[in-house]
Amino acid sequence: MSDRPPTEAESDALPEEADEIVQELERKRSLRGWAAAAAAVIGVAFSVFQLWLAARGFSLTLSLPVVGRVQVAALQQLQVNAIHVTFALLLAFLLFPPTQGEGFLARRLSAARAAIHDRFDGAVVRVTDAVAAVLAWFMLDDDGERVTPADLVCMALSVLAGGYVVTEFDEIQRLRVFGLESGRPIQEVFPVLHGVVDVVAALGIPLDATSYAFLAGVAGTLLVLEATRRALGFPLMVLVGSFLVYARFGYLIPSSAPLVGVFGTTQIDWYTIVQNLWFNTENGIFGLPVSVSVQYIYIFVLFGAFLEMSGAGRWFIDFAYSLTGSRKGGPAKASILASGFMGTISGSSIANTVTTGAFTIPLMKRSGYRSEFAGAVEASASSGGQILPPVMGAAAFLIVSYTGTPFNEVVVAAAIPAVVFFFGVWVMVHLEASRTGIGGVDPSELVDAIPHLRRGWFYLLPLILLLVYLVGIRYTPARSAWFTIVALIALIALLAAYNERTRLPLIGAISALFLAEMASFAATGVSLLGFLTGASGTPMGLRAAFDYAAPNLGWIVTLVSVAVLLVRPRGDSPLLDYDDHVAESAETVAETVGRPGLLGNRPFEYATFLGSAMDSGARTATTVVVAVAAAGIIPGVVSSTGLGPNLTSLILAVSGESLVLLLIITAISSIILGMGMPTTVTYIILVSLLGPAISQIGGIPILAAHLFILYFGVIADITPPVAVAAYAASGIAKSDQFQTGVEAFTLSLNKAIVPFAFVFAPGILLLRGTGGPATVNTLTTADVLDVGFFVPEVLIPVVAVFLGVYALGPTVIGYLYSPLSRAERAGFAIAALWLMAPGFFGVVRDTLGVPPLAFDLAVRALGFVVFVALLLKNRRTRDGAGGESVDAGAAAPADP
Repeated sequence: MSDRPPTEAESDALPEEADEIVQELERKRSLRGWAAAAAAVIGVAFSVFQLWLAARGFSLTLSLPVVGRVQVAALQQLQVNAIHVTFALLLAFLLFPPTQGEGFLARRLSAARAAIHDRFDGAVVRVTDAVAAVLAWFMLDDDGERVTPADLVCMALSVLAGGYVVTEFDEIQRLRVFGLESGRPIQEVFPVLHGVVDVVAALGIPLDATSYAFLAGVAGTLLVLEATRRALGFPLMVLVGSFLVYARFGYLIPSSAPLVGVFGTTQIDWYTIVQNLWFNTENGIFGLPVSVSVQYIYIFVLFGAFLEMSGAGRWFIDFAYSLTGSRKGGPAKASILASGFMGTISGSSIANTVTTGAFTIPLMKRSGYRSEFAGAVEASASSGGQILPPVMGAAAFLIVSYTGTPFNEVVVAAAIPAVVFFFGVWVMVHLEASRTGIGGVDPSELVDAIPHLRRGWFYLLPLILLLVYLVGIRYTPARSAWFTIVALIALIALLAAYNERTRLPLIGAISALFLAEMASFAATGVSLLGFLTGASGTPMGLRAAFDYAAPNLGWIVTLVSVAVLLVRPRGDSPLLDYDDHVAESAETVAETVGRPGLLGNRPFEYATFLGSAMDSGARTATTVVVAVAAAGIIPGVVSSTGLGPNLTSLILAVSGESLVLLLIITAISSIILGMGMPTTVTYIILVSLLGPAISQIGGIPILAAHLFILYFGVIADITPPVAVAAYAASGIAKSDQFQTGVEAFTLSLNKAIVPFAFVFAPGILLLRGTGGPATVNTLTTADVLDVGFFVPEVLIPVVAVFLGVYALGPTVIGYLYSPLSRAERAGFAIAALWLMAPGFFGVVRDTLGVPPLAFDLAVRALGFVVFVALLLKNRRTRDGAGGESVDAGAAAPADP
């Protein structure tokens, strides 16, 4: 075993290797030249549009000196959603190739061509080769770097389909009344196509009588399916497409047929289907999931991108290692902490895995952990990013809209289960280190925690500020993220401009300008800019003036800092270390414009940071937007066909209206459906299909039910055979993919039990009551002081779930103070289940006729007794009493 640090060449190779793994898993192109520039421009424009929405809402206005406020446009929800999806489609067709020649259809065509070559010759072969060459030119991108004509056609159609919604909203409103078939035909919208339409009509295709709105809707729907195939895989496209087929032909299922008769529906024509899917904000492509993406998801993804590009990611990793790296099993524990930190930035299992895993997995392997275990630890911990407040994953924002629960309450409810999960993984890696005698990293290889914290403490400010906005002040998620992004932009500008030479004029100018802003509000009732442009208002007191001036502090800091950067462009920035992607982008831009002297120019580097963050945010969000747009088709079909009530009745009948059985069905469905699919898609589908049944059984908070679905959707990322996060980790660890997935799942076993625990005991989520938000509240001071409620329904379940998770450690690892027998491991497993989720045994409770609370307390007590008895027995074995002593190097696990 070698504890040597990685060489410089190895360290440089790790991030590149991680990028290659992401490219492979996500099937993205490596764009160059004009294509890379086009993607960057579209990405930045996408982010600017979303930032504008977060700051100003759907009314696009500009405040101009002298002229005042000018309204550019006032958009409706459907128009905003259409622009949002169109941006995502444009990026999807640039970032993801139509085919690399490895798919099912490509392989069949290649086989057919080979067969023709074997059986024929002459003209047939030449025609076949010519057709193959044309198809390859049109859509084949075998090296992942070529933008094909098919991509350009799809992009043009995306602009037309989305642009129709934006520019012809008045006509769309009329068509909602009279139907799409009453819309203008294409030759009236584009007179230049009149001749082409006549030719097509002469061939028997009634294009001249077909509504352009219908054609736009069909094109848009098919483009979403194509983008889904490219970005998310063929299986999801087939799943979503099957719902479209069902919507049109579901009426052919006879209602009298056994079992499947419940799926019978009324006959719906294509015009109605397209209208429901493309021109509707209630359901369909532009429905609730996309609305949530517009309002919440994108802005939080963008916040994570700004934080990551600022260099926070590497600082968090180093900080995690400084805290735990020298302890027993330190590299694995640092991986857990680092993944938790990064989870607050990315909220994506794969991105989190490769970002932190590129550094943590090699260190874990060098410290003595097996390759599979090292990859499993990183994948398991990284998958927790989607359940870790305050950012969480995209599905958390859907929970806000589907349940009507404020996001700050979702953050509070998710806090304890998230901590429980990371604690459980921590216990397991500690026991594995104890079992195998793995120590920590030599302290000389680590940064000192206190100096490191002093140097980069400001990276914690955005996260703290976000929590203050969300939980303290209780702003909406969008406003909270917007204000935090503004503060982050100002903070990085300040750090870029700050050094020994500039600090006094920098701080002095910021203070003076802020005081002038306050004075302007106090004296004139308007901002300093408003005063200078002739505006006026009512004078106010100093406290009110401060309150009005404080929101402008971020812009003041940014303005002054950028001015300092422009005055001294070649100074140093000792406190700031941008992410490597910023440096790479700066080099690329400098080379492209032929100005290598721009490197080292601080204003240029800061501008590159802003552009890189907005571009990275757009690229990350593209897959999410495509996913929610495609997934929106499913609830749209369920709603328009009337499938929902029939399906709810079927599910309730199958489950026998048993909550436990229904939850098990939901858990299994989540894992199966979530294999290889984004958690967001899994959540939307299951909420559409199973959500009403769970709500109808009742007896639990609706928020608990939705968090239950979220947890099992996340588990799918590390569940073989399609454990995408585990496979990403195995690529870095050079381990067996399937075995890494198996070990990642076992390390995350508590994530499969904790959801049952908080459904049966909502106090773990700090909730009181059952049903929807109107009848459920987050714990208040009065609830805590209500000892008769708080102790048995909150305190005891929370303590028990931590003890239960601890008991899962020896169950999985097979070691506590000494090796465990199979019987002892089984005993720990039973104790864990009794401690965490006594509600599993509701049948016994009902049979005995014991009140639920009394039964739960009794079962938890029994689990505690078993846990303590097994722990003491194993501890005596360690001491050599009644059993063999273990090796001194692995004798006793220190407190984890």
